[in-house]
Order: sequence, then C-alpha cells, then structure tokens
Amino acid sequence: MSLDLSTLTLDSQAAKERIKDVVVRTPLQYNHHLSEKYGAEVYLKREDLQVVRSYKLRGAFNKISSLSPEERANGVVCASAGNHAQGVALSCKRLDIKGVIFMPGPTPRQKITQTEMWGNGNIEIVLIGDTFDDCQKAALDYAKEHCMTFIPPFDDLKIIEGQGTVAVEILEDLPDLDVVFIPIGGGGLSSGVSYYFKKHAPQVKCYGVEPEGAASMQAALQQGEPVELDQINKFVDGAAVKKIGKLTFDISSQLLDSVKSIPEGKICTTILQLYNKDAIVAEPAGALSIAALEFHKEEIKGKKVVCIISGGNNDIDRMSEIKEMSLLYEGFKHYFIVRFPQRPGALRLLVTEVLGPKDDITRFEYIKKTERERGPALIGIELNNPNDYISFIERLKEYKFDFIEVNKDQTLFEYLV
Repeated sequence: MSLDLSTLTLDSQAAKERIKDVVVRTPLQYNHHLSEKYGAEVYLKREDLQVVRSYKLRGAFNKISSLSPEERANGVVCASAGNHAQGVALSCKRLDIKGVIFMPGPTPRQKITQTEMWGNGNIEIVLIGDTFDDCQKAALDYAKEHCMTFIPPFDDLKIIEGQGTVAVEILEDLPDLDVVFIPIGGGGLSSGVSYYFKKHAPQVKCYGVEPEGAASMQAALQQGEPVELDQINKFVDGAAVKKIGKLTFDISSQLLDSVKSIPEGKICTTILQLYNKDAIVAEPAGALSIAALEFHKEEIKGKKVVCIISGGNNDIDRMSEIKEMSLLYEGFKHYFIVRFPQRPGALRLLVTEVLGPKDDITRFEYIKKTERERGPALIGIELNNPNDYISFIERLKEYKFDFIEVNKDQTLFEYLV
C-alpha cells in the first residue's frame, strides 16, 4: 500500500536553517554550451562544490542534528564506502559526537583517508566484509548492541528532508524553472527534491535518472514495490543500488514525472566533456543528470532546465577507464578476436589494407602464447570516425579474416578486455 503523501510533512525550509552553518549554499550556474546545444536555458546545481563534494552532507547533518541529547551522547553508526560516510563523519565532528563508520574491506584507501579527515578524531572506521550488504549488516548489529543510532544513507524522513534543501535553493535562485533532472541511487535526493517542488512549484517537471546497469527504481515501478536486483553494474558507484528504499520509492513513484536509465558509456562521455569544456570534475553519479539531456532533448527545447551535479568525488585513477568506456559507447573503439589467414604477410595486410589511414591499433596480443604468428589474437581498434565501422567490417570479410566482434558478446568482453 502506497504512502499517503497528504499525511507526510517534510519541512526542507526548516532543514535549510538547521544545516546552514555547516552546508554550503552551492551555486546554480548557467551553462552556455549545453544551452546552445539543446536550445534551452540549462543551469547546473553544483553540489560537487559542497563541503564534502557531495549533497550527502545535507541529509546526514539534518538527521544527526535532529537527534535527542541522549541519542547524541550514545553516538551514531553508518555503513558506507563513499559520500554518505564523509557526510556523517563531518557531521560528527561539527556536533562533537562519536561516530562509527563501517566500510567494506575492499574500500579504496583514498576514500578511507577522506572520511578520516572529515571526522578528524570523532569517528572510528571499521573495515568489514567483502560487500556493502555484509558491511551494512555488521553496522546494524553494532548499532543495536551498543544502543547507538543508525544513520541510513537514504531511506529516512530526516535524510530525505535534508536532501530536499537542494530544491529550496534552486527555487530561490530560479523561481521560473520548468524542468529539473535528479540523479537516483537509493532515492533520497529524488524524494526530497520532487516533494519540495510538487508542494511549492507544482508546474516544475521532475525527471529522475538512474544508471542503466543499476535501474532499481524502474524495476520497483514495474513491480509496484521495491525489488532487489540480482546483479548491478557498480561503475556509477554513487548511484549503484540493488534495491531502492521503501520510503523513497513511495514518495518518488508518486511525484516524479518520469524515470529514465542512462547508459554508463554516455555518462563517461559526459564526464569527459564536463572536464574538457567547463573544468568540472564530476563523479559518475554527478554526471547522470547532464547525460540525460540527450534523451530528453525534444521535451526541453525552449525550457529553463536545472541539472543537479550530485557530487565530484571522482578518483583520478579512474580516468583511463572512463575514457575507454566513452570510446566504446561512442563507437570509436572496438575489440576483435582475429584468426589470421594462413598466408605470409597477413598481419601487414590487416594494417595496410583493412585499417583506414587514420585508424589505429590500440591493443594486440596473441591469445595462445604457443601459437604466435598463427593463433588467434585479441586486437583493439580505434577508428577515426565511428561511421567507418561498417566499411571496416566489410574489408575484414573481403580479405578473408576470420573474426569475432568481442564488443557484442558481454561475457567475452568482460573476460578478455
């Protein structure tokens, strides 16, 4: 049974006052090249410029600052390997309370260090389990055993209310906007933002966007309730959630005007464009809303549009992976298993006759080390123009190369590439 929204009270304006001394009022910036490209007025809500480089601080501080004196004295617990952990850590420091933050064992050292920095003596980090589910179970058990308050990442009214302060600021800065694009992970941001807009500016269209490889909101919409996905693509780590929250589903499903999934490759292209054109460092979840513009370009023409950049905690070590995924998605890069014809000069023939003059071989390795010069090879090709792909395939066939298109076989691609 769906939540009756008429009985729900989320006061994000009061939350805005509660968190104002800790949370930065982030800018709403007009973006010239996106506006020109889509024939709309496109504004970016820069939550990547938040104190912990993510909107998550809003909900975490609103929740923790609302606890009773006794609950504060007992301390708080959370489970997170990312932005929520950093928001909780800073909240503990500013409110001078004890926090215990559980993180999965494989969490990168950079994220652990960041969380320690924001907590600065007020938190303890516990690394446990191989997955987030293992980690969260341990955190919940610990909180119960020690009579501490568990701070959930999204499925909580005070968390949702805090995330809704993003909408308060947007509406104050741009009262006549038409559309807002909201990233969806667990649904805290989409619930808080859509609730505020539908209450104070119901004419605003609220479009939810989630990663294609972790479309938990759409799965829930199809079933009419939250369902756990069997597996997800964890690349968009800030929004890769197996199961949408119960509260967040009940709110978002009634208030969002649409929900669309965005391919991870398109998100990667958007990250690179934001960096190269605007010097904006967006994490994959942060680029979701901007990547979605391409899939709504007809609806937004002539409109005032806001895209929420939800965070900017992007590890520089991931940039090569991001570039690779972008090239694959845009059709520039392709991988093949090629078995060369049994004749002299076959490799030279591939380079001189099959490849275009501006195409490039980016990877070449024989799959069977005992059959060099004769066995199958894994070859990565980068085309100068994606439109040349069909003619490239035709030349492979013309010159009698036996090949398999690895890009079209996800299992094979993951195993070899």
